[in-house]
Amino acid sequence: MSARTLLRVRRPGRLAAEAAALLIAVVVAFPLYWMVLSAFKPAGEVQSTEARPWTLAPSLDSFRRVFEQQEFGRYFLNSLIVAGTVVITSALIAFLAATAVTRFRFRFRTTLLIMFLVAQMVPVEALTIPLFFLMRDFGQLNTLGSLILPHLAFSLPFAIWMLRGFVKAVPDALEEAAYIDGASRTRFLWQILFPLVFPGLVATSVFSFISTWNDFLFAKSFIISDTSQSTLPMALLVFFKPDENDWGGIMAASTVMTVPVLVFFVLVQRRLVSGLGGAVKD
Repeated sequence: MSARTLLRVRRPGRLAAEAAALLIAVVVAFPLYWMVLSAFKPAGEVQSTEARPWTLAPSLDSFRRVFEQQEFGRYFLNSLIVAGTVVITSALIAFLAATAVTRFRFRFRTTLLIMFLVAQMVPVEALTIPLFFLMRDFGQLNTLGSLILPHLAFSLPFAIWMLRGFVKAVPDALEEAAYIDGASRTRFLWQILFPLVFPGLVATSVFSFISTWNDFLFAKSFIISDTSQSTLPMALLVFFKPDENDWGGIMAASTVMTVPVLVFFVLVQRRLVSGLGGAVKD
């Protein structure tokens, strides 16, 4: 069979795959489109019973109500502090831990790796109440620490398990050559190994950032009375009212919440693709 004939045979299958991918992309993107559209719609169109996928009179009133909230800026800053701390801290700890479980042989090493997998199987909702009492006993309720510590604990097993593949992919010969050239273990760790596994760190950081940034469960459970320590998802509660919900404000606040995630993703997208590719090859 010639190459041209083979191309003709495969083309219908390729077109079907591309059409399916396009359809899935539209289905996934439509809720985001509707969220942004509702944020720009005037109040009359948002509350209308006739849902239209467009608006001829875009308005910024919903965004104005969002930014007029006195605590909104504080919530935004708290979310940045919590997400940034979790991302940086989990990346450093996961890198060191992945190096340890990959490069060194020690007792209970396999057991520790299995525990990392088991930790991913426990639902977050099942641990919320025990974590609440734990934070209360440590005096961390109504503090940003009550949000940082749980997210750090939940993001580390996944990050360590994923980075383990990147560290394992670095050949031992490279480490031996570095030692022959006079490099210390610390220098090899940070100047040679760290840049090589950096794409994996970016990939794990994206997941850590998204889960921490969008968290509502821990923020609602652990921040009880001190609203100055609340994060951005809690700002949505302002627009839920007993008589009538402000759906325009809800959609506008959700849109503002989405922007930092998109910015973070755009900044690291190249590293993310190579990082996920490395994870698949492992």
